[in-house]
Amino acid sequence: MGFTVVVNMLFSPKQYQRTTSKTQKHKVMLTAVNKYPYFDLSEIIPDPDYTIKSYKALSPVKSGNYVPDFILNPQGSNWQQFYNGSETHGPILLRHLLDKPLVITFYSCHWKSLGIDHLKQLNTIQHEIKANGGNLLIIAERDEELSNKAWEHNLSLNFYYDSENEIAKKFRVFSDENPAWNRFSGVDENVSLLATYVIDPSRQVIYDHLNLNFNEVFPAKEIISNVYVTALINTQRKSA
Repeated sequence: MGFTVVVNMLFSPKQYQRTTSKTQKHKVMLTAVNKYPYFDLSEIIPDPDYTIKSYKALSPVKSGNYVPDFILNPQGSNWQQFYNGSETHGPILLRHLLDKPLVITFYSCHWKSLGIDHLKQLNTIQHEIKANGGNLLIIAERDEELSNKAWEHNLSLNFYYDSENEIAKKFRVFSDENPAWNRFSGVDENVSLLATYVIDPSRQVIYDHLNLNFNEVFPAKEIISNVYVTALINTQRKSA
């Protein structure tokens, strides 16, 4: 009663009502502010497993470069060979494979129809590569459907499974920092580029071709020509 008298003495009825309304609004605002607990930024604990990977553009090896340290494992489980569509089994003679000009190309099933076209084009020149003194090897990831594809398209090709992309990284056509899906639509996995090289026995790159636009004509003549010239030079060196 005494408080009411004091208030009435200090404020007119309208002033009192206005003041009371402001007080109630202030209480509502305080309630809204205090709805969530106080959060101290110093309490944030960084996640040590989370790292920000820097972007690094691919820079595939080019003609004139050396790729001296790529290794092929002779174990049979890393290889798959086909002749006229049928799988064959035989010894892997790395010395004979690497002692001649080697056409080395990269393939992934995730390239879908582009990858199949790439294999078919390689299949059409594989006899000429051998006739001109070279060998052909396809570096690939494991593909459970490869046997069916080889049979369907009557392929006579040799595949080496680069399960950890170690060889692709040596040729710089694969990168964890710059996955393929960043550059090519329709590719759902990080795969190596559709690249083809001719290397000599010293592991020097003699010829390189990357199909980045998917509208380029397959360079069959250039590949065979470089195999022939490289084989000729290699023979001359041996006979010197």
